[in-house]
Amino acid sequence: MYEDEPKRGAGGTPGGLIEFFGGLGMAVAGAYLLTNQVTVTSSFWSIYGYNAFGLTLVPLIFGIGILFFNGKSIVGWLLLFVGVVIIFAGIITNLNIYFQPTSLFNTIVMLILLAGGIGLIARAIVAHK
Repeated sequence: MYEDEPKRGAGGTPGGLIEFFGGLGMAVAGAYLLTNQVTVTSSFWSIYGYNAFGLTLVPLIFGIGILFFNGKSIVGWLLLFVGVVIIFAGIITNLNIYFQPTSLFNTIVMLILLAGGIGLIARAIVAHK
């Protein structure tokens, strides 16, 4: 680094390292506390009241069968990919997410840490005068 060149901080801009790491710490703490209050459960896969998990395995099984016969088959790779995407989408869409009861003060502290940390990180990236 040259003598007359300003020191580079967060985002290649001069200054802002203390704000960046302070904001990062606040955002990580707020995100941890907020996600720690969340309970995630799953439910049964159903279509019109019937269990539908078995249907999601059909393209996956056919794709694997085709790939065992011919490993270069585009149809086999496509069916395998579609089957995996359907299974992951089914898992995600059948999740139930609940926010555990907590005090208003704790909720406000969590949100202030998260939003304030993100704000400090954004401020650190902007060039300082």
